Amino acid sequence: MSYTEHKKSVMQMRGAKTKMDEKSNGIPHGYMTVGQLAKKMDVTVRTIQYYDKRGILPPSSVSEGGRRLYTDKDFVKLHQIQSLKYLGFSLEQIKQVLPTMSNPEEVSSILVKQIKQLRDKISSLTDSLEALEAFAQEVTTMEKVDWAAYADIIMLLQSNSELYWTRKHFSEKVTTQVANLYEAEIGELVQEQNLLLEEAEQLHLAGVAPDSTQGQRFAQRFWQVVMQIVGDNTHLLNEFADIATKYGDKKWKAKQSFIEKALDFYLSNNQEQVERGEI
Repeated sequence: MSYTEHKKSVMQMRGAKTKMDEKSNGIPHGYMTVGQLAKKMDVTVRTIQYYDKRGILPPSSVSEGGRRLYTDKDFVKLHQIQSLKYLGFSLEQIKQVLPTMSNPEEVSSILVKQIKQLRDKISSLTDSLEALEAFAQEVTTMEKVDWAAYADIIMLLQSNSELYWTRKHFSEKVTTQVANLYEAEIGELVQEQNLLLEEAEQLHLAGVAPDSTQGQRFAQRFWQVVMQIVGDNTHLLNEFADIATKYGDKKWKAKQSFIEKALDFYLSNNQEQVERGEI
């Protein structure tokens, strides 16, 4: 037997052995088992079985012994699934879009939609993070655990309302009154009040007398903002006074004396106008 004939004979024997091994394992040529596919793709067998169960990656064939068999096309499909998962697609989305991703235009359209969804999700998560940070900050200033108040504060934060500070300090009834009367303009009033509080601190540190011209101009503007917030609900003034002492932080208490003295002097000098509701 020549060398060429011998080599041909050996190759035929090897081919026959391979086919016998495949046949004995129940795996036709060109197919692979779940384990082989998992190893090739570096995923777990359980992952492929789950994709199969969800109808995303069914086997291309089933052996006589019931083994689920996959091809190189399934390997490519598994690669697509893993890639789309990395890009933020849910399995349900992947199941819907995979059959339609046959040309660049369709792929681009699907990706653009996913980009928008991810941006919306990021925006929502950012809002949640900001609300969580604000909520955590508010909780630290409250003297006791009050889940009813917590729930209200969270709802107000969700609606981007500036009223969450009222629920922190006031009763639910008072918060509702303020919300019903002034929700449309409360943001501007709160902003103006915060500016006045900063001004009070600056005046206090500068040694400005509460009964001076500058101190009384401040008192007038501060009183106007307070009256805009409480409106005809003058009983709210007592609650405002209570929280000023009860919940005020160190910075607030440092300027509280200036504000109280300035307002006392202003109101005593304008008592008749106050009683008539003119100021």
